[in-house]
Amino acid sequence: MNIHEYQAKALLRECGAPVSDGRVVMRAEDAKAAAGQLDGPVWVVKAQIHAGGRGKGHFREADAGEKGGVRVCRSVEEAAEEAARMLGRTLVTRQTGPAGKQVNRVYIEEGADISREFYLALLVDRQSGRVSFVCSTEGGMDIEEVAAETPDRILSFSVDPATGYQGFHGRRIAFALGLRGRQVKQCVSLMGRLYGLFVERDCEMLEINPLVLTAEGDLLCLDAKMGFDDNALWRHPDIASLRDESEEDPKELAASKFDLNYISLDGEIGCMVNGAGLAMATMDIIKLYGSSPANFLDVGGGATREKVTEAFKIITSDPNVKGILVNIFGGIMRCDVIAEGVVAAVKEVGLKVPLVVRLEGTNVEKGKEIIRDSGLNVIAADDLADAAEKIVKAVKG
Repeated sequence: MNIHEYQAKALLRECGAPVSDGRVVMRAEDAKAAAGQLDGPVWVVKAQIHAGGRGKGHFREADAGEKGGVRVCRSVEEAAEEAARMLGRTLVTRQTGPAGKQVNRVYIEEGADISREFYLALLVDRQSGRVSFVCSTEGGMDIEEVAAETPDRILSFSVDPATGYQGFHGRRIAFALGLRGRQVKQCVSLMGRLYGLFVERDCEMLEINPLVLTAEGDLLCLDAKMGFDDNALWRHPDIASLRDESEEDPKELAASKFDLNYISLDGEIGCMVNGAGLAMATMDIIKLYGSSPANFLDVGGGATREKVTEAFKIITSDPNVKGILVNIFGGIMRCDVIAEGVVAAVKEVGLKVPLVVRLEGTNVEKGKEIIRDSGLNVIAADDLADAAEKIVKAVKG
C-alpha cells in the first residue's frame, strides 16, 4: 500500500526526522488560510498523487508555458492561486502513463534554502532478505538514470538483522555523500530513525528524493515516498487508515476486498489461474502464442465459489478483454469449485467474449461435467499449450 507525500512526512515527523512544515488542502477555498499558517518568503505547492515525476509532469489541456505539479510561489496569494489551479485536474507524469491521475489534494509547505541534493532510499533486498540502504550524490534525479549512466555514484548495502542498524552504517552514508563535521552526526542519527521507522512499520520502501543539505548546513527530508507490506497492515490500523482508494485501480481495489491477487495489465486476454507460478507461466505462454495478458489473477489455493465468481466479474469488467483463459491445476483447490464459480459468474454477468477452460487435478472430471452440463459456450482445453493456442486463435479470429 502506498501513501501520499504529506502522510509520509507526518510519519517522518513522528519519528523525529527533519521535514518542512506544511498543510494539506483538499478544497480551493481553504488554500489561502493554509498557506497563511506557514512562514515565507517562499511556499511550495505540490500535487498529491501516487506517482513520481510530478515536477516534470504536465496537466491535460495545460496553458502554454504552465508548470508541472510542483510549483514555487513567492506569496500566500500566489500559493493559494496555484493550489486552486491544480485541484480537480489530471496530472500526467512518466509514472502515471498517458491516462494520468486526478489531483484531489495538494500540499503547501515552506520553501527551503538548498545547498546540495542527495538521493536516499530504504528497501527490502529480495536476494538477501534484508533491509538495504541506497544513496547517491545525484539527488532530485531518476535513480534509474543515475544507475545507467553513472553507477559509481550509487552506494548500496544491506543491514544484518542480527545486529540491526549501527552507527557505522550512518557514517558510511555520510562519507559517501561528502558530509563533514556535525553533518555526519546528523546523518548517523537520521539514518537510525529512518531504519527504525522502516522496520517498526513494516515498510516495503522509503524513498527520500531529494534529501537536502540546507544553506545552514542541516539535513532535511524535502520529499518522501512510502510503501507498506499489505500483509502486515493488520498490525498497523493507523497506517491502513491512510489508504486513498481513489488512487488505486478500481479492479485491483475490488479484488483486494475478496483477497484476490490481481494486477491490471494492458493486454487483451483475461486470465484466472490458481497459484502465482502457474499464473506467470500462463501469461508467458499467451505471449508465446502471439497475444498478451490483460491481467495477473491468482485466486489462491483456498478460493470459494463466491471468490471465483467475483474474480470472473473483475475480469469481464475490463473493456480491453477480448477473451478469457481459465487455467486451474487442482491440488488444494478443487476443480469443481472453480467450475461452479465460473458457471455462476457467467450466468450473472453474461459472456460476450470467447472463454477457454483448462482444468486438471482434484475433482477434474466433476469440474468438466459441471462446465459441460451448464450449456455455456465454453471451449475446453486438454493442457496449457492447447488452452493458450485456442484462446489466442479465438481472439484473433
